[in-house]
Amino acid sequence: MPTCSDPALERELAYYENLYGTFGVRHFARPAVVEFRKYLVNRIRQGIAPGARVLSIGCGVGDTELLLAPHVAHITGIDLSPTAIAAANQASARLGITNVRFLEGTWQSLPFAAESFDVVLAIFFLHHLADAQLEAFPAQLGPLLNAGGLFYALEPSAHRLSGFVGKLVVPRLMKKYQTPDERQLLAAATSALFRKAGFEATTNWFDFSSTPLAGLFPAWTAGYHSSRRLDDVLTALPGVRALSSNFELIARRPQR
Repeated sequence: MPTCSDPALERELAYYENLYGTFGVRHFARPAVVEFRKYLVNRIRQGIAPGARVLSIGCGVGDTELLLAPHVAHITGIDLSPTAIAAANQASARLGITNVRFLEGTWQSLPFAAESFDVVLAIFFLHHLADAQLEAFPAQLGPLLNAGGLFYALEPSAHRLSGFVGKLVVPRLMKKYQTPDERQLLAAATSALFRKAGFEATTNWFDFSSTPLAGLFPAWTAGYHSSRRLDDVLTALPGVRALSSNFELIARRPQR
């Protein structure tokens, strides 16, 4: 396992090496989890062109990226975990998907000086950053995005009702799916960081129970789809939607 100078990064790496080295790869291939990823990819596709070049930070085993690949020109996925990257490369070879590459490391350490992207994805990534790192992230991201380029993130909300219920009902299971240093984020405060760095940024409520349900019952596709339909109603209700589980952050770099 590679070593890191940041203790928090070491803890993250140890957690994900254990996750992907044990049940993680199988878990993310279960049908309800795949349905969630398909829904997510359809959401992402609404904001990008077919010829887009995409960078995905914290790609894990590449399950989102491999679903998105047929709809874009090229995807580069980055993850800290060697085990995750090995699984992602094996999956892309098995599926015959050739317009992807998966690289091991931190996104700051990889050689992108001569590259820029039309889209940068960060699915459940920002909430792993410490406050100072999160505040610095939008400005650091800017040079990687072409003018008019899109940043898309999906993050857990600090006011999520599902998190409160989960800690009461299944606290040990909640800990199984959370690293020691992660936390939930405030949608408005997070988008404000991107606007401060010059982005045009908005947030949308994403779900209440469908994504957590897919994690808890990964074989129950009917349950996921029913829950997703209910989520579409709940996330549109004023006063209720603020208790959503996750939010989308969509930030665009202005055209020059």
